[in-house]
Amino acid sequence: MGKKIISTADAPAAIGTYSQAVQVGNTTWLSGQIPLDPATKELVQGGIEAQVHQVFKNLKAVVTAAGASFDDVVKATIFLTDMSNFAAVNKIMAEYFREPYPARAAVGVSSLPRGAQVEVECIVVRLRPRADRRRPDRLRARERGKAGDGVTRRRRAPGGAPGRARRRDRPGSAVPASPEI
Repeated sequence: MGKKIISTADAPAAIGTYSQAVQVGNTTWLSGQIPLDPATKELVQGGIEAQVHQVFKNLKAVVTAAGASFDDVVKATIFLTDMSNFAAVNKIMAEYFREPYPARAAVGVSSLPRGAQVEVECIVVRLRPRADRRRPDRLRARERGKAGDGVTRRRRAPGGAPGRARRRDRPGSAVPASPEI
């Protein structure tokens, strides 16, 4: 399982030696996003509320590029230069996430890049399958009627001895194997 670099033009390009996100398997680690406008590469104006909204817009773009959504975020870490802004961040975060909310940490820092007041990084884990990511071999088996067709298949025990037959349409159901196998 190799690592895949996630990148999108809908979020600010990395301003250092890092990637917007790295995906390994079904887990994606997003680098911290600060409130840069992706088009101008400048810090958004308008105070902490505008900065927090821009950070979540940037994160959403990267999460979407990774093939996920905010529902798949399991952990968010928020960095604030002024912890008195935590209530505003909390209120705005509720506009982007829904219950069950991800785990979260808020850390007070002395400064952030480009004079930003907030930065957020997160971890995404995709657990639910997506139709476009099904295994091709399983799709072919379904098309041929080999899986999920309700036909009883016989399994052989180690050494070639008859095993127990299982119905594929009911996981865990078993019928005794007949001796004619």
